[in-house]
Amino acid sequence: MIIGIDASNIRSGGGVTHLVELLNAGEFGENNFSKVIIWGGKDTLEKIADSPYIEKINLPLLNKSLPYRIFWQVFLFSAAAKKMGCDILFVPGGSFATHFRPLVTISQNLLPFESKELFRFGWSSKTIKLLLLRYTQTRSFKRASGVIFLTKHAENIVRKITGALSGPTAIIPHGLDTRFFSAPKAQKRINQYSEKNPLRILYVSIVDVYKHQWRVADAVAQLRAQGFPICLDLVGPAYSPALKRLQATLEKEDPAAEYLKYLGPVSYRELHKHYASSDIFIFASSCENLPNILLEAMASGLPIACSKLGPMPEVLSDAGLYFDPESPISIAEALRQLIDSPELRFEKAKKAYELAQQYSWERCARETFQFLSGIAREKSA
Repeated sequence: MIIGIDASNIRSGGGVTHLVELLNAGEFGENNFSKVIIWGGKDTLEKIADSPYIEKINLPLLNKSLPYRIFWQVFLFSAAAKKMGCDILFVPGGSFATHFRPLVTISQNLLPFESKELFRFGWSSKTIKLLLLRYTQTRSFKRASGVIFLTKHAENIVRKITGALSGPTAIIPHGLDTRFFSAPKAQKRINQYSEKNPLRILYVSIVDVYKHQWRVADAVAQLRAQGFPICLDLVGPAYSPALKRLQATLEKEDPAAEYLKYLGPVSYRELHKHYASSDIFIFASSCENLPNILLEAMASGLPIACSKLGPMPEVLSDAGLYFDPESPISIAEALRQLIDSPELRFEKAKKAYELAQQYSWERCARETFQFLSGIAREKSA
């Protein structure tokens, strides 16, 4: 069988990482696939390793803006896939406009389906974009021959909007880069830290309205006022309105940036170093599909204080302490419990590290191509 992959709307970030790692780990022959044909933009295709199984096709239209790519999907893609002998199409971008079947897609963005979360952006261009994505992805999921979800939580949220889906579904989480794995280290008591050598709390994520970094900063400031020698490092790019809110909190609580530090974006290739140099990880998002950053922290052997919302309890289970991400008091209490007990820190870090072992790209690739193979065989029968 031959798989066709539409990577025309996979341009950067986690979508590219998923596609690259999936193809690197794929054992195509085991699932009766003789070839994988990928249509995409030049930059995306260059990131995919060459393989005798993989044929990469770049067309001028696919290097242009979204309207050109939509035109290609609507009017040209189906014929191209048939001409290349594809038995099934895989569209990891979530939305599609082609009439070719069978076709499998993935739900990778939950923001369009959680009204409370998307309206945190107010009536803005971003809100309108998310509502349009809700429409296009709902239409796509209902028309797909199969849909892959990353967590059970995500499937439940999406189904509340879409209603019944016509094809089968599967829960297949992403994998983790092995460089993040580091066994939990021995935990020190808080009196072994000092103002010059503080306990380091790390939060990695885009600064955004549903990530609540300013509330985490407020919580850490409360604990500092109680005499705990701690500091907070915030790492990640920023959505401007949320960054302004964070900066206002930082200026109010720690104008000299002595213990509340926003470090900005960090290269993904360097991110594991920040986990390695930290003592506690905090994750305060209120909306996630699969929280990859949380998985990285789990693999890094860090004790974790985590938002109780979204799929976080599904992923972290009993391997962390939970809080309400909209309450600095709740956040501070979860952090205080970890700070006070090195035994609790080590226990939770060890459990999280063990849970992270199941998130491999080999497993993700195996289950993805088995799902694709099963649908292709069913439709050809």
